[in-house]
Amino acid sequence: MQISELLTPVYDAAWLPWAVQYFFLIGISATTALTAAFAAFGRAGSSARRLLPCAVAVLAVSAIAAPVSLLADLHQPGRFWHFYAHFTPWSWMSLGAVLLPVFVTLALLFCAVWWWGRVGLMRLVAAALAVSALSILVYTGAEVMVLRSRPLWHTPFLPLNFALTAWLAALGGMFLVGRWLPGGMRAVPVELLRRLSLGAVVLMALGAGAWALLGMLGMDPSFNAALRLFAEFPIWRVSLAGAVITGFCIIGLLQRPARALAAPLPSAALALTMLAAAWIFRWVVFMSVQGVPKYGAGLYLYDMPWGSDGLLGMVGVLGLCVALVAAVTYALERFPASARSVAA
Repeated sequence: MQISELLTPVYDAAWLPWAVQYFFLIGISATTALTAAFAAFGRAGSSARRLLPCAVAVLAVSAIAAPVSLLADLHQPGRFWHFYAHFTPWSWMSLGAVLLPVFVTLALLFCAVWWWGRVGLMRLVAAALAVSALSILVYTGAEVMVLRSRPLWHTPFLPLNFALTAWLAALGGMFLVGRWLPGGMRAVPVELLRRLSLGAVVLMALGAGAWALLGMLGMDPSFNAALRLFAEFPIWRVSLAGAVITGFCIIGLLQRPARALAAPLPSAALALTMLAAAWIFRWVVFMSVQGVPKYGAGLYLYDMPWGSDGLLGMVGVLGLCVALVAAVTYALERFPASARSVAA
């Protein structure tokens, strides 16, 4: 009997868990900005306008927390300066160094204008914010998609899935923070959030179907690469099963009437499931895909660091977001009467 031994090398991951936090938070921020920008043009008293307090809270938190994660991913804040001192317009990362500060500025300006109750100015800023948010979604998707060495990344469906899962998480965030805003869930347009969430799930399903169809027609190599992983590695089959089960759980929760979803437990369960689904998708895309060898068999081994580059860093980002949510909701509890007229 012949025994063959397969040795799998250990390689350091190029994208650390900080990247997962950044892409998660900046995706939420960009899609929340788009949602808030369209809500700003709703008529007074409409469901869209009543969605603004939730959207503003999520936008403020994510727009502040996302750049913190990015700077942590760069390890040395001085590296950020290199993007400006040595600008390379053919690099998506270099373009992002310009697009990101513009977006963060417009996002915080939109929150401030809403706070002041300047409806006309709010709509003007909303138009610019929507364009900037689209640029963020393009840049964050493209800087991963351009890597041709990994078929699972080099597909136009990656930016699309980044955007749709981020929107799902953004709506989940609105479900979550709504309970701590003035009036609680009674003031939140739960039915509108429910319909938007269903729309996000449907779009994700359509995107998955289009990806599978084009893959079977030989027009998207990433589909065949995924099929190979599902066939050869049980952990990838577990990931696929988990994604399907999570999707059905979200759909099942969204089938409940708006009055039931306004209750504390169902809304929290739905919100956390939506947020977790988007975060896990990014973990699989960044960390798990890096474990797939470009050449050879087996999977590369990756151990989660306990320090700032791993678990401690993720806990720190969570703590930052909790602190920001507490600060924003506390401030909104006492926002001036002029802002109340905007929300009405």
